[in-house]
Amino acid sequence: MRMKVVGIVGARPQFVKAAVVSRALARNKGVRETILHTGQHFDTALSDVFFQELGIPAPTYHLGIGGGTHGQNTGRMIEGIERALLDERPDWVLVYGDTDSTLAGALAAVKLHLPVAHVEAGLRSFNRRMPEEINRVLTDHAADLLLAPTPMAVENLRREGLPEARVRWVGDVMYDAALHFGQLADRASTALERMRLEPRSYVLATVHRAENTDEPKRLEAVFEGLSRVAVELPVVLPLHPRTRKALESLGWLERARERLKLIGPVGYLDMVALEKNARLIATDSGGVQKEAYFFGVPCVTLRDETEWVELVDAGWNLLAPPHDAETVARSIRTHLDARGHPVEAYGDGRAAERIVSELTER
Repeated sequence: MRMKVVGIVGARPQFVKAAVVSRALARNKGVRETILHTGQHFDTALSDVFFQELGIPAPTYHLGIGGGTHGQNTGRMIEGIERALLDERPDWVLVYGDTDSTLAGALAAVKLHLPVAHVEAGLRSFNRRMPEEINRVLTDHAADLLLAPTPMAVENLRREGLPEARVRWVGDVMYDAALHFGQLADRASTALERMRLEPRSYVLATVHRAENTDEPKRLEAVFEGLSRVAVELPVVLPLHPRTRKALESLGWLERARERLKLIGPVGYLDMVALEKNARLIATDSGGVQKEAYFFGVPCVTLRDETEWVELVDAGWNLLAPPHDAETVARSIRTHLDARGHPVEAYGDGRAAERIVSELTER
């Protein structure tokens, strides 16, 4: 009898992680995977295009839940996920990362006494004001199998008293994805040609976290700092729907458009191409920080802290809390051509294979 796995996704970073794990699961003839999409990212450019480009099987369940508050979304997701899990009765429920979809999947499963495996377990920013931090901590303490991407993540779980038998260091599935899709992007993406960009001639920026978009002073510091850099070097910014809405509500969208090269959300392969060819990446995204390192591009993180402390220690990543525009601009200028030391924490590009082995062996 084939082992049944339900993989729960809802947001862009989860699609990328699920792509490599789903590919590894599909190679195992003893496993059948069903994908449930909560709909947390419901914009076509943030959802449908990723399934198409990354070769992820179409979701069997699509809940269409998104756009509400954290409480509204999480509650409705739990209800919808529970119905699907009662239908499927899987051997494993697989959740990814740190979104509301992650927590909702874990809670729905454990209440039904179904085993939960958490991909990217053990990450900590130690900032309890971040919704993502609450999601990842609660998910880790509910899950039966904690699939950690780095030795530091393993240590975080150990310090919180989680049993060693539940923890495995498998490596980072984002590294798997970078190796595979980086080569594909070289062949398939025409992003630079369409945008008339030369390699290493621009800064790529992404801004979407609530701590920046929902705080006018921080948002102004980010965009004013990026604008100062843009006087010397083009700044390309794929605009997240949340960020666009925040800029519009403050009346800053036109001013940002005049100074920066604002573009709509892009597909994953185009994003990889833009990352690989940037001179520097400025971001508040956790995943983009790592992708920058995987592609050998220096990164400035527009946050007060990062889960990926090893990249800061190695010199690839520079923290720039966006308290004022000058800090943002100066950090980018001084870090433009930075090169750090190699980081071995992320494994060897075979994390997805190890995840499948852990699931099947148990």
